[in-house]
Amino acid sequence: MKLGVSGFAWMGSFEERHLELLGKVRGWGFDGFEIPMFDPAKLPVAAMRRGFEENGLECTICAILPAGVNPISPDAGVRKRSVEHVKACVETAAELGAHLLGGPLYAPIGYLPGHRPTAEEWTRGVECFQGVGEYLTQHDVTLSIEPVNRSETFFLRRAEEGRRFCEAIGHPLVGVTIDTFHAHIEEKDTVAAVGALGATLRHMHLSENDRGLLGSGQVDFPGVLGALKQIEYDGYLMIEGFGYAAEEPTAPGWLWADPAVSPEAMASDGLAYLKGLGA
Repeated sequence: MKLGVSGFAWMGSFEERHLELLGKVRGWGFDGFEIPMFDPAKLPVAAMRRGFEENGLECTICAILPAGVNPISPDAGVRKRSVEHVKACVETAAELGAHLLGGPLYAPIGYLPGHRPTAEEWTRGVECFQGVGEYLTQHDVTLSIEPVNRSETFFLRRAEEGRRFCEAIGHPLVGVTIDTFHAHIEEKDTVAAVGALGATLRHMHLSENDRGLLGSGQVDFPGVLGALKQIEYDGYLMIEGFGYAAEEPTAPGWLWADPAVSPEAMASDGLAYLKGLGA
């Protein structure tokens, strides 16, 4: 297993001024850094790729859908635009040198239409991702779909739902991301849910139940790591907690994080914690 940290610890979106972080992250001992992606066209791609290569650091992507993009929309025009958006995300990931593009790409965060998922919505989502399969193959990018909790989506919330969705898509480069923050809310047993995914699991976000320092809350990280070893998972353990930085008002942690926990502490303390567990 490889160890990484998400840019969400520091920022809402990656800008050229954040490039200096890459050397620090590598110096702390991480293998990878995850880039938040909302609009792929706004990322300084060439400078970022140079930064990753110069620091010997791998890049992964966590994409969040912007306004007007929704693969399960009843509007055919919106669905068509959504396929093109996901293709653009795949292309940008490849330009960055990334081989993994993840996130809740099936619907916008906060899209809660007030009904249970329908068969029509399921089919629309499956067709959207089947429509980008050729792009994944061409660019050697794995798409890892992330279930999130009921406050953020109504569509895919649990690991088992994510597995069935990926099986319906039926592409070898499509799998599931599990985020322990969301799983702590939605799963009866997070450890069992992780273990049951087997080879469908492509990416792990390790996050405490309050997005704070790993090991400071309720998530059973020793159990999760044990389950990952049992299924011979060899992907990333990506720390996705939120630190507080007063100079980053668009970062998730600016509103939610403990002001005493800096992004640097989120990363370095989390790394030490995971290594202490034998990761």
